[in-house]
Amino acid sequence: MSANGWLQFALFSLILFASVRPVGIYLSRVLEGERTWLDLVLRPVERLIYKLSGVNSKDEMTWRQYAFAVLGFSAVSMLMTYGIERLQAFLPWNPQKLANLGPDLAWNTAASFTTNTNWQSYTPETTMSYLTQMVGLAYHNFGSAAVGIAVAVALIRGIKRTTSGTIGNFWVDATRTILYVLLPASVIYALVLVTQGVPQNLHGYTIAHTLEQPSQIQTIAQGPVASQEAIKMLGTNGGGFFNANSAHPFENPTPLSNLLQMLSIFIIPAGLTYTLGRMTGSPGHGWAVLAAMYVLFVAGFATVYWAESQPHSLIHGAAQTGTLTAPAGNMEGKEVRFGVSQSALFATITTDASCGAVNGMHDSFTPLGGMVVLTNIMLGEVIFGGVGSGLYGILIFVVQAVFIAGLMVGRTPEYLGKKIESYDVKMTMLYVLIFPLIILTLTAVFLLSPNVGLSSLNNSGPHGMTEILYAFTSGAGNNGSAFMGLNANTWWYNVALGWTMLGGRLLMLIPVLALAGNLAQKKSVPPSPGTFPVNTSLFTVLLVSVILILGALTFFPALSLGPILEHLLLKSGQLF
Repeated sequence: MSANGWLQFALFSLILFASVRPVGIYLSRVLEGERTWLDLVLRPVERLIYKLSGVNSKDEMTWRQYAFAVLGFSAVSMLMTYGIERLQAFLPWNPQKLANLGPDLAWNTAASFTTNTNWQSYTPETTMSYLTQMVGLAYHNFGSAAVGIAVAVALIRGIKRTTSGTIGNFWVDATRTILYVLLPASVIYALVLVTQGVPQNLHGYTIAHTLEQPSQIQTIAQGPVASQEAIKMLGTNGGGFFNANSAHPFENPTPLSNLLQMLSIFIIPAGLTYTLGRMTGSPGHGWAVLAAMYVLFVAGFATVYWAESQPHSLIHGAAQTGTLTAPAGNMEGKEVRFGVSQSALFATITTDASCGAVNGMHDSFTPLGGMVVLTNIMLGEVIFGGVGSGLYGILIFVVQAVFIAGLMVGRTPEYLGKKIESYDVKMTMLYVLIFPLIILTLTAVFLLSPNVGLSSLNNSGPHGMTEILYAFTSGAGNNGSAFMGLNANTWWYNVALGWTMLGGRLLMLIPVLALAGNLAQKKSVPPSPGTFPVNTSLFTVLLVSVILILGALTFFPALSLGPILEHLLLKSGQLF
């Protein structure tokens, strides 16, 4: 750990906090249909879209109609992507003449990008054509991000409204999110990345002769990288144009591009906390939720940074080579140009924010460093989280915390003027329990299946268990990162992880929308001496932080067994 590393973290934090209010205000204006500076150009386009699609922008939906629209949109777009992948050899913009994808890999990839997971069981530059990358995958980077933001704003409306049977119109929310937020931001961001050296073309791959041996040929992949990289980060998607993701110099060439990529992952999730406070008329509460996220984020980063700065000398034969005892820390699997501090920060951000983009290999982390990034996903991707999904995820925990704390002290559980009753608690618990149920069940099944689950492992011992656990945790958490030591491109893993990603996204959206619909129907209750003080900022920070930690501990011991055993074995001087 160094002063320079902490200075980089402080700079990142300052820029992030400076962006929260302006981004939050703009998101609020867009999602509430208020006037924005882009109206003159985009309002006619928006009206045309509604006219062509037959949408009445003034019609609103019940929570059931909203959920049906979300599920229908996701299903149709997923089938479209599946079709493109299965037919890409016959479609244009395929200069490398890449073959069609197999049914299991096409299924896995379509489910992955539909759910904002962007898990990649393939090498993109040797598997996906330019058309598949742009139309099949980059399209979902916009669509899945818009779904997350739309569901989050639907929940905010449920909290805000009184005696209302509707929570908005999904088609309007998704259209305005893409048109006014994601598209213009991505265009500007992509152009900035081009200035940093990120390719943006439709040329075939470049064939080069190496300087050491001119007779040897090297194929240099390129393509429409900048446009996909921009929305990949802004939409917290992950899933890079290249297999190395943001460690590849064509995706992330400079320290400035690295800083921009880290900021762009958090900027919309952080801004949505201010949108929450502004739309509900309680700005202090929005800042409190942001503070709770940030407290947990700092704890995670500090632990990873410390662990990666002081690696055990036995890791990867370092006792003989001395490579890992250098002041730089554990550089195995990391980009030298970014160092331990930025690699630790990038890893913490991406596992906090439901984004599978990496600039190093998580499998190369120390056991405790790897345990932190795994724990971040186990918490439900709520430490900033994905665009939209992080906010509605942490609001689920807020409702749960308010209910438990209110009962413990004998006061009426209320949240921003709404009484929290049995139906609300049932929906929050349904949301909370779906996640560990998927992870624990599928991890156990694959661990007990030698010919299905264990045969794909490159590592034995506790780390092998952790790799399988991480795969299903990442899939259910819609994160998309991996420990790299597991070959998940098999029929069983592709199919199972596809269903895991769909369950972790779509099954958990339904209780969120049901909660939104129920809260919208309630009357607003003015605060009384018996009301639990959920608007107190410090109280909310502590309450949310504690409930998240306690929630993780309910199933954390079993899930963290692998990393803990690895750490103990290393401490005892054993290798495996």
